[in-house]
Amino acid sequence: MVKAGIVGGTGYTGVELLRLLASHPQVELRVITSRSEEGTPVAEMFPNLRGHVDLAFSVPDIQVLKQCDVVFFATPNGTAMTMVRELLEAGVKVIDLAADFRLKDVPNWEKWYGMGHASPELVAEAVYGLPEWNREAIKGARLVANPGCYPTAVVLGFLPLLEQGLISCDGLVADAKSGASGAGRKAAVGTLLCEVEGNFKAYGVAGHRHLPEIRQTLGLAAGREVGLTFVPHLVPMVRGIHATLYGRLKGEGVNLQELYESRYRNEPFVDVLPAGSHPETRSVRGINTCRIAVHQPQGGDTVVVLSAIDNLVKGAAGQAVQNMNILFSLPETAGLEGIAVLP
Repeated sequence: MVKAGIVGGTGYTGVELLRLLASHPQVELRVITSRSEEGTPVAEMFPNLRGHVDLAFSVPDIQVLKQCDVVFFATPNGTAMTMVRELLEAGVKVIDLAADFRLKDVPNWEKWYGMGHASPELVAEAVYGLPEWNREAIKGARLVANPGCYPTAVVLGFLPLLEQGLISCDGLVADAKSGASGAGRKAAVGTLLCEVEGNFKAYGVAGHRHLPEIRQTLGLAAGREVGLTFVPHLVPMVRGIHATLYGRLKGEGVNLQELYESRYRNEPFVDVLPAGSHPETRSVRGINTCRIAVHQPQGGDTVVVLSAIDNLVKGAAGQAVQNMNILFSLPETAGLEGIAVLP
């Protein structure tokens, strides 16, 4: 059994990790931390876990965490980087669900996240945890930087086209929509029910923190820098991301449907839908699947890719569990075989 600990278990990604790991056949939950909720039984805060998780929240104790095989950080940006080094030295594998180790350019990270990096020497070692792109590197990692939710949806959508050099690297557009849970479990006027219900708006047009992460990953896939316009939107729902992606094809005669089906044929968590389909966010609610459809409107030179994920699962906790499975040579689908909830 893999002994797992979670630092920061009270947010939305934290409770998703708890939900997934509690039913994982090869995981033993050892510790769940929260400074503010020390001593509170997990099932008291999250009643859906009653009968499944018997632990109480505790303050982070590095000596206790060292007894785990893997530690997940479901914490705000800037927390994991202050604790990771000691855990790695003790032989503990770390999966960070925040952004501390996603960007390889440390000064650029510091600019976008507004703080100094506490462990810049570990950034180069950290492996970007998008299994469909980086599986072999993940297998040997000590430190995994779990991708952001928007980057997961966008990169999986563009990846086959960029890998084959089929679209121009300039002028890419990602028009993405997310449910309110993407803002985290905190009190904020902008995500109050009365503010979100019946409303639809863009935000972060001048620059969203996920933009450099998306550009970095797409650039590595393409072998050169990409020009990307990324516009996120908030929609009145709890879960889900839908990304509509636009690119300009370089040539003619490519069967795009066949390209996507071939690229993702052996990927358990990417579902390429039949030609002409339109993926829905409700079809991925609660599961670790990205559903993709590719279109070439009117047979022109513009390709449109539709990508839908659950931002809390494939966009966060589910992908983290997928990475853990890879790290410990477990079946990649272990603990992640659920069916989406409808309606």
